[in-house]
Amino acid sequence: MKLLKNDLIADTEEYKGENNNSHALKVEKLSTQPSMVSFIIDLPNICTLCGLLCAFLGIYFAIQGNIHFAVIGGLWAVLFDWLDGLIASKMKGRTHGDRAFGGQLDSIIDIVSFGVLPAIILLSYTNYSLWSIPVGFAIIAACAIRLSYFNVYGLTGGKTYTGLAVDYNGLIVSFAFLFESFFNKTSFSIGLTILLMVVVALNLASIQIPKFSKKWLFGIAAYVIGMTIYLGRMQLYSN
Repeated sequence: MKLLKNDLIADTEEYKGENNNSHALKVEKLSTQPSMVSFIIDLPNICTLCGLLCAFLGIYFAIQGNIHFAVIGGLWAVLFDWLDGLIASKMKGRTHGDRAFGGQLDSIIDIVSFGVLPAIILLSYTNYSLWSIPVGFAIIAACAIRLSYFNVYGLTGGKTYTGLAVDYNGLIVSFAFLFESFFNKTSFSIGLTILLMVVVALNLASIQIPKFSKKWLFGIAAYVIGMTIYLGRMQLYSN
C-alpha cells in the first residue's frame, strides 16, 4: 500500500512538470494490474483458501467446545497447505505475480491455521483460564515472527528451515490428542500447555530442520484421514 501511494505521488509530481508522457505510462501500468478477484480462480489459491475454511471451521468448533472437531479442522488445514505447494509447482504458465500473490496468501492463512487455531484450542480446552492467555498469544506471535523471517530469508541453503515450520504445529497438536484418554482433563491441559510452549520455542529456534519432500504428502494424507476418523469418534462419544 505504501508503494502504491508513493507511485501515485510520483505520478502527480510528474504531471505538474513537463514529462506528461511518463505520467501516462505510469497510469497505464497501474490500470493494467490484475484485479484481486482474478487470483481466486488460480487453482493453488483455491486450495489455500480451502485450508483457511478448514481453519475457520476449527475455530468455530473450538469456541463451541467441540475440541476434537477443531483439531480435525487443523489437520485438514495442514493437508491443504501441503497440497497448494505441490499444485503450484506442477502448474505451468503461472506468472511472477501469481507466485508472489500465492506466497503472500499462503503466509497470511498459515497464521490463522497454525497460530490462531491452536491458540483457541488451548483456550477452549482450559476453559479460557487466565494462564492460557499468554501462551495462546505466544503461539500466534511466534507463528507470525517465524513466517515473516521465512518470507525474508527463505530456506537456508535452499534445503533446510530455520526453526520448526509452522505447519508442523497442527500435526503436533493432533498427535498429542492420541494420548488424551490416558490423563484426566486437568493433567492433559497442563501437558498441552507445556507442549505448545515447546512448539513456540522450536518455531523461533535457530536450529536447522530439513524440508520434507512432497513425497511425504501421501503419508500426511493417510495420517489426516486416520486421525479424522479417530478424533471424530472421540468427539461423538464425548457428546
